[in-house]
Amino acid sequence: MKKNGKPKEVTKMVGQRPISKWRSGNIEAALWLNSRKLGDGTEVGFKTVSLSRSYKKKGEEIWRNDSIPLRRNDIVKVLVVLQEAQKELLLNAEKEEGEEDE
Repeated sequence: MKKNGKPKEVTKMVGQRPISKWRSGNIEAALWLNSRKLGDGTEVGFKTVSLSRSYKKKGEEIWRNDSIPLRRNDIVKVLVVLQEAQKELLLNAEKEEGEEDE
């Protein structure tokens, strides 16, 4: 079935485990292999990254996990906006420290 003139695509994860994982404290990135079946039956493979943060809610012993999936082109965008946010936090921290000294 075609949608907007394009073949319908069905996406699935290949396997239940990531290809690779990296962790720093409670932040983890995982690389996943996925496949997409096009409307014509052709199956194509591609990779995605999941970025997750593990935490416990106050008063609870259960670990929770927030995760977002990212495609290759999303990664550089995430890096740029996080660097800008970090820059803003650092600049504001320096201003706040300077105000306390006066």
